[in-house]
Amino acid sequence: MTVSSPCRRNLHSHTFRCKHASGDAADYVRHALSTGVDTYGISDHTPLPGDRFNSHRMDMVELDDYHQAIKEAQQAFPDVRVLAGLECEDFDDCRSFYEDEILGQRNFDYLIGAGHFTPLRNQWEDSYFGMTSAAKLRAYSDHLCDLTESSLYLFIAHPDVFGLSSEHWNEDLKACSHDILAAAEANQKPLEINGGGIRQLAQRSGKGVHPGFPLREFWEAASDYQVTVVCNSDAHQPDHAMASIKECVQYAEELGLTFASDEQLGITPA
Repeated sequence: MTVSSPCRRNLHSHTFRCKHASGDAADYVRHALSTGVDTYGISDHTPLPGDRFNSHRMDMVELDDYHQAIKEAQQAFPDVRVLAGLECEDFDDCRSFYEDEILGQRNFDYLIGAGHFTPLRNQWEDSYFGMTSAAKLRAYSDHLCDLTESSLYLFIAHPDVFGLSSEHWNEDLKACSHDILAAAEANQKPLEINGGGIRQLAQRSGKGVHPGFPLREFWEAASDYQVTVVCNSDAHQPDHAMASIKECVQYAEELGLTFASDEQLGITPA
């Protein structure tokens, strides 16, 4: 297995189309180029059939333009392996769209699985807020376990966001963590240490000031499992193209975590 320098790639970045980011594909690659990057993935929030939840994602009519922008970045920066990706919600009725159109007809390089929403009581609830009940945490962990089982997704984005709602570590958070980690280990699905969390404003907990995520207790628990990690910037503006990746790598190394191999991430020699 080959493990390229995790500081020389980023597989999680956005564009202006998601309505909460700026810049386009070429802008991110241009900024990343000065850092010695060799692989750069553009992975904006996928549009959804029917334009559901489109206040924070591109509209379906923008998909062609998004794909073309990535192709133009590939042509403009031949020394960088520029990959076409999307960050996806795992709604059952969207899987055929991902498989047939995005990976099939359009031949995108990869999809990221993300749990921005949690299925609970026959509706989708925000995973960033109100994750304090055992029932909602169980629903979240069940959802992420399903993500790890799907071959559609290359890795799972920010699996630890469930901790943003809680000020103190507790048994429900611990159980949620271990369920996700066990599934990731069983399905050999890489988990993302997300640089966007590192850049967020610090918030207070019983242990003092710390970023909301990466959730330390989650990743400490990960060291007890045979899981692999991928470190990404989650860039939402071009000058963050490679931001916080070195900190994520250092974080992983301090905890003795294993980086996903090039083969596991589908990265072939340029």
